[in-house]
Amino acid sequence: MIALGGTIGTGLFLGSAGVIELAGPGVLLGYALGGAIIFLIMRFLGEMLVEESSAGSFSHFANSYLSRFAGFLSGWNCVALYVLVGMVELTASAKFIQFWWPDIPTWIIVSVLFVAINGVNFINVKVFGEFEFWFALIKIVAVLGMILAGIYMLSSGSNPTQTVSNLWSHGGFLPHGIQGVAMAFAFVMFAFGGVEMLGFAAAETENPRKVIPKAINQLIFRVLIFYVGSLAVLLSLKPWTELLTHMQAGGDIYSSSPFVLVFSGLGANMAANVLNFVILTATLSVYNSMVYSSSRLLYGMAQEGNAPRALMQVNKRGVPVRAIVYPGIITALCIVLNYVAPAGVIGLLMSLVVAALVITWTIIILTHLRFRKAYEARGAKLTFRALCSPMSNYICLAAMALVVVVMALTPAIRSSAIAIPVWLLVVYVAFRVTFRQPAAAAVPATT
Repeated sequence: MIALGGTIGTGLFLGSAGVIELAGPGVLLGYALGGAIIFLIMRFLGEMLVEESSAGSFSHFANSYLSRFAGFLSGWNCVALYVLVGMVELTASAKFIQFWWPDIPTWIIVSVLFVAINGVNFINVKVFGEFEFWFALIKIVAVLGMILAGIYMLSSGSNPTQTVSNLWSHGGFLPHGIQGVAMAFAFVMFAFGGVEMLGFAAAETENPRKVIPKAINQLIFRVLIFYVGSLAVLLSLKPWTELLTHMQAGGDIYSSSPFVLVFSGLGANMAANVLNFVILTATLSVYNSMVYSSSRLLYGMAQEGNAPRALMQVNKRGVPVRAIVYPGIITALCIVLNYVAPAGVIGLLMSLVVAALVITWTIIILTHLRFRKAYEARGAKLTFRALCSPMSNYICLAAMALVVVVMALTPAIRSSAIAIPVWLLVVYVAFRVTFRQPAAAAVPATT
């Protein structure tokens, strides 16, 4: 359910607004290509997880197969990533609640949700799993229901403006050309941030050799159904040009969900309210998972010496309390951001998330190359081999380079591209200060 839920969140329900603005109906091609790239990356991670399940996930693998610094970087970068994603999800949740109560300030809503979700994670992992199960189930059923309802509207012929031809009748399928899809690629990849958190659950999952491959292999079908399928229905029900006008009318492209706007515009108020509730649970689900994943990552890093050993402290229920509290303190800064500048928070945080994702996924790709080489040198048989490696690794590296180029060419998010080398330098200085000696050569882990 973590794997299912991890693909459905703000990136689909809110982030798709920015992609539609840049690519029009070409959003379908963008999400299909992005989904293919992330599927390959998850196969890289899956191959390693099946052989060596670890609470540290790709931080553990980077530490073992690349270098001590790579493990240090991937771990702390991922902590920063999940804190940023947590800020995005909390802010997005406030936007959805304002659909019903627009007069409540976002910072107040964010404060309440922050306390509630972190409180759940202090109980025990079983409670986290139970909450995530129901969160994921609600949004999966709702998205499928929305797709079926949309298909019924399209097939009934009751409204001639609701037609599949809307996908190409308003400036063409690619109204801004393939360049529009390329420029939207960074925002497309934001939508898939979080799928790698499946790795952190592997160490606490029964029979990971069976469960992990199944969860990862289903990813491509989830992308086709939940992203391509839902957006194809959405853009058929309402011309993308009209939808874009409504989204821009709020003064912020991310002021409301395009899904809710479409059903509200069709006069389906009940459906719009239900869908808004579902979207709210989806964002809370992702934040819930971010709290869980970052705490387990810090715990695994502390075991490997890449984080203070105090983070290994657990309560009587086995919950790493300090590993939840410390990232939570930083996440709480989004309360201040929403108080100071509520209109621009989503766009700023999304671009920073993409920058951190590029680093995380690049490390996974490079680590897998070294992992595969080490295992083949030992003559070990791999249970869950990644597809077309090493060629697929190089294709994915090219995709990561494309994302950075797009960020650098987009004025609104150029600062995030500049932040990548600055962040790498900060982490490297922290690494040298922490260990105060040259990093030891990586030693391949044994099975």
